[in-house]
Amino acid sequence: MYTVLVCDDDRDIVSALKIYLTAEGYNVLCAYNGQEAIDTVKTNEVHLILMDIMMPGVDGIRALMKIRETQNMPVIFTTAKSEDNDIILGLNLGADDYVTKPFNPVELMARVRSQLRRYTMLGSKQQTNVIAVGAIEIDDSAKAVAVDGESVSLTPTEYEILKLLALSPGKVFSPAEIYRTVWNDEPYASDSTVAVHIRHLREKIEIDPAKPRYIKVVWGQGYKIEK
Repeated sequence: MYTVLVCDDDRDIVSALKIYLTAEGYNVLCAYNGQEAIDTVKTNEVHLILMDIMMPGVDGIRALMKIRETQNMPVIFTTAKSEDNDIILGLNLGADDYVTKPFNPVELMARVRSQLRRYTMLGSKQQTNVIAVGAIEIDDSAKAVAVDGESVSLTPTEYEILKLLALSPGKVFSPAEIYRTVWNDEPYASDSTVAVHIRHLREKIEIDPAKPRYIKVVWGQGYKIEK
């Protein structure tokens, strides 16, 4: 059974999300501010976090920064539509996805399932393939990435984007194609969402992110990884 942490200062929202998630068979932990979320992941095995951005005390952004120091489970922000700048910041810091309030429970559960499937199941168990592109090595059985022999810590979304590009060196993927494949959803605001994750990925695998040698942009078309 997967454990989902729900963090929101609105207790009614937490209660509603707990009902939806429990009905889907998930174990649910609850937190009502960012500090409680940080403390919860320290003492429990959490597979996914649904977290609000705007909360008193430690907000969702600062909680994400702290959690990302040691944890790579998927994080989905639940946000108000007016928080676009905070959404982009959150994606930059390692959030995997977001849904805006008021959210559609069916859509939200689909995103939760997609993120958990990518995090816990894809490429696990029997796969032993290592994908190599230049100095980048992707061990898909261990979900591990190394660049020039040095281990690189990626979020599940960053990992899947890198894997998608690395499996087809030289092929250009549009933002919509990347979003549809990695998020397993129809593209919505895909250009900006994918761009944020690509930028964050470059910061981790490139010596000089401003002059990348691996992940290149093809203006007006999309992204590719050099052969």
